[in-house]
Amino acid sequence: MSSSGDDLFTRDDPIFENKELLEINHLPEEGRIVGRDDEISELANAVNPAIFGQSPSNLLIYGKTGTGKSLCAKYISERLVRVAGEEGITSAFAYVDCAQDNTETQAVQTIAHTLNEPAVTDIKIPDKGLSTSTYYKRLWTVLDTQYDVVLVILDEVDKLDDDDILMQLSRAGEAGKLESCKIGVIGISNKIKYKDRLDERVKSSLCEREFVFPPYDANQLREIMDARSDAFKDGVLEPSVIPRAAALAAREHGDARKAIDILRYAGEIAQSNGNETVQEEFVVQARERAETDRFRELIRGSTPHSRYVLQALAVLSLNTPEEDGFRTTKIYDVYEEICRQERSDPLSLRRVRDLLKEHAFLDILEQARRSGGSAEGSYTEHQLLEDPEVVRKVLVETDDA
Repeated sequence: MSSSGDDLFTRDDPIFENKELLEINHLPEEGRIVGRDDEISELANAVNPAIFGQSPSNLLIYGKTGTGKSLCAKYISERLVRVAGEEGITSAFAYVDCAQDNTETQAVQTIAHTLNEPAVTDIKIPDKGLSTSTYYKRLWTVLDTQYDVVLVILDEVDKLDDDDILMQLSRAGEAGKLESCKIGVIGISNKIKYKDRLDERVKSSLCEREFVFPPYDANQLREIMDARSDAFKDGVLEPSVIPRAAALAAREHGDARKAIDILRYAGEIAQSNGNETVQEEFVVQARERAETDRFRELIRGSTPHSRYVLQALAVLSLNTPEEDGFRTTKIYDVYEEICRQERSDPLSLRRVRDLLKEHAFLDILEQARRSGGSAEGSYTEHQLLEDPEVVRKVLVETDDA
């Protein structure tokens, strides 16, 4: 047998001891959730009746990306299931990523599939093929057959197509859909104004308790990364790496996910360079790589004109960095010029306005209504939330691909 490929893989990782600690979806142990003691205590208080088989409060949690909302919601739910079990109460929780399961049918199917134990209920929850009402009927049967109380976490709830599932879940007991099982709904959103667009009936039943998670400060980010530093081998992290990464992340966004990403990327850069330690200089490179990868993921699958619109805003942002935002018409002028360079017919101003709204929905940019006084009336300004240089670089790469 040929041994020519034996040195292709590294058998001993000189940098990482347990890289899983630096994965975004990794749920830390109790001692690793940092800087959210008050929020955890308040969430626990809101769902506390569930440990006695009573109805927990429905919750709505707001905050920017990477402020620990999902982490704390999952953590509280896991703890509740354990403590309720000690009290003789059968409970469980279901987690739905509404960015992925954004229709009512997909969401209710995911909840039912997560909570169902076919050996107990003799019910099947297929991936597809059933009507929405049938999925609901099976879900209600699953809940009443198996559980005293259940929590449903709807992460990025603002990505749902409509409010229907919120109405169904929050009013299931009142509407007589459930006989014995109690449901608590935890909605999580990055958008503080999400509640404003809810149906009034949903608002009254879902928004019993509201919580706002603020961005992490530099000290909290430092503690978060310190708590995960055993992802690296002893002595590998230079002392200045975590403070520098924390300071960078706090200054820009207070986002723990991005901070952890930066730390992981810094380790990978050391690994690929053949270094024995993770050095401070790698942090800046890692930050740029994290931003680039995140933005590349956001625009993956977008249309050429969707990218041209972003490119126009990036050009304006780079050429006039002192400006806080740009009018739709100004963006459209630059967009038309880009279309000419690309030999592509421009879309209408109205369609470009729609594309800008879509980018705002993805948190790539921020929109604000301005008043130009009686002479001009009101208008919309758009500002990139991403680094315009990162946007320009990724868009050039994408168009060249």
